[in-house]
Amino acid sequence: MIDAVIWDFGGVISSSPFEAFARFEAARGLPRNFLRTVNATDPHENAWARLERSELDVPGFDEAFAIESRALGHEVRGADVLPLLAGEIRPEMVEALRRIGARLKTGCITNNFTAMSASPMGSLYKAEIMRLFHHVIESAKAGVRKPDPRIYRMMTDALGVAPERCVYLDDLGINLKPARDMGMRTIKVGEPGPALVELERWVGFPLG
Repeated sequence: MIDAVIWDFGGVISSSPFEAFARFEAARGLPRNFLRTVNATDPHENAWARLERSELDVPGFDEAFAIESRALGHEVRGADVLPLLAGEIRPEMVEALRRIGARLKTGCITNNFTAMSASPMGSLYKAEIMRLFHHVIESAKAGVRKPDPRIYRMMTDALGVAPERCVYLDDLGINLKPARDMGMRTIKVGEPGPALVELERWVGFPLG
């Protein structure tokens, strides 16, 4: 009963940046999960949110993130955080995407930023992978970002599918909740293996 599978990119198709965050925090003597705490504070209007809606450029993000992190006890420049976003493509996820795309509709909803092509994360957005999706929504271009419910509706409208007949994969619970509230089946992605086992159950055919 599934017509479409909708994917996040970073942390799903590519590995999560959280390991790089942890290494950075350890090297700088920062509290564990400090960067994630900054990003989770005022999550809809903070520096990260505004960057991903193209309301800040990279220099503006650099300064705004420094102010926000300083308010939480430790100043970190935004320019030092952006290189931590680099990750590795997960080939098993790409193979699953190929197999699903041959039978069902596929979409990608990704929070990104306009200058991403100049950052290490830009290498993740390889054209050959992005072409596998039937439709892609990038927050920097759409002016709206997850977890705003509008971005999920934009995707189901573009694919011409009912939310109840979609599976959505993301590595962040805050981004899964709006999809689930719309009626989508949701999968929280950590390591690829367990997520793909669950996804196979929903789509009903092998993905590896």
